[in-house]
Amino acid sequence: MATLLSERAKFGLAAARSRGRKLGRQPGDRPKSDRLTPRVIEVIEAGRSYRWIARDLGISKNTVTAIVRRQRDGSAL
Repeated sequence: MATLLSERAKFGLAAARSRGRKLGRQPGDRPKSDRLTPRVIEVIEAGRSYRWIARDLGISKNTVTAIVRRQRDGSAL
C-alpha cells in the first residue's frame, strides 16, 4: 500500500515538473533581515564578530551569515 502511494506521488511530481511547475519552498520576504542589512554590513566592516552582531541586533548568527552572503553575492535586495 505504501509503495503504491509513493509511486503515485512520484508520478504526480514528475508530471508537474514536466508541465513546468516549480516545486519546493518558494523564496519569501525578509523584512527584518533586509531592514538590518546596512547596519550589519557597517558593523562587519568595523571588525565585530558575527556572534556579537547577532546578540546586539537581536537576530541569529545564521541570519547575520545569510546577510553577509547575500551582500557578497551582489543580491542584497
